[in-house]
Amino acid sequence: MEYKDLRVFLTVVEAQHLGRAGQQLHMSPSTLSRRISRMEQDAGTQLLIRDSGPLTLTPAGELFRQHAEQTLDAWQSLRSAVNTDISDLEGSLTLFCSVTASYSFLADLLARFRERYPRVDLRVRTGDAAESIPRVETGDADVVIAARPEQLAAGLTFRGISESPLLFIAPKAVGTVPQLSTSEIDWSGVPMVLSETGLARTRVNRWFESRGLNPNIYAQVSGHEAIVSMVALGVGVGVVPQVVLQNSPLANRVRELRVTPELEPFHIGLCSRTERLNEPVLQALWQTAGR
Repeated sequence: MEYKDLRVFLTVVEAQHLGRAGQQLHMSPSTLSRRISRMEQDAGTQLLIRDSGPLTLTPAGELFRQHAEQTLDAWQSLRSAVNTDISDLEGSLTLFCSVTASYSFLADLLARFRERYPRVDLRVRTGDAAESIPRVETGDADVVIAARPEQLAAGLTFRGISESPLLFIAPKAVGTVPQLSTSEIDWSGVPMVLSETGLARTRVNRWFESRGLNPNIYAQVSGHEAIVSMVALGVGVGVVPQVVLQNSPLANRVRELRVTPELEPFHIGLCSRTERLNEPVLQALWQTAGR
């Protein structure tokens, strides 16, 4: 059993609810439930009582909780004693990103950051990816994880982390969208599920404009995750970053459509106001991302 399993267990015990714990840990309730079940298998007994009310500890679960706290305290004491690289930097940092970004990029980045700077108070907020850059422009967030806009506003600095292709996706069942059944797709009639705003919408609009067409919009939604859900229901074709599709529980219910030319991929990274990059806490996060 790993230390991170013990941290997960203590978070669930404190929250007394898989949904609330999942929000803190950026995990789905089903993922947490499977993880707790594996811990119970390792321990050889039931640790939590799961019924309609708040989660409660069994007698064995209470012993396990004590063991988890003692083990993590001992581990932290050991790390502090032998690791002179741990910084005494203090402060707070508000970071905004989409739910998908929290799964794909934030978890690893924050694990490394917290190991190096345990005294920094990190406040993570999630929402629609299209809100990311505006949030840092207005000061609502100190830093965001976002796709680099085509024109980065003056006063902002971007540091790349990864790249994600932008994909057209359709329902898995062939024939659900009749316009896709012909040898030559009639894009003027294909029902589209698109983001209301944001970089993906800009690039899709440009793709249709290059063909002299306007997209036949079935629905406009906030958040790429919702696009995957609606396409999986069979209502039309959507466009999402590959990283969103990879992390979706509905990925096996949609298929990728090959289009020519391909859409320009997303370049994903950190973005912050340039004037604030000399602040020690932001400098620390920037350096961690570059390692």
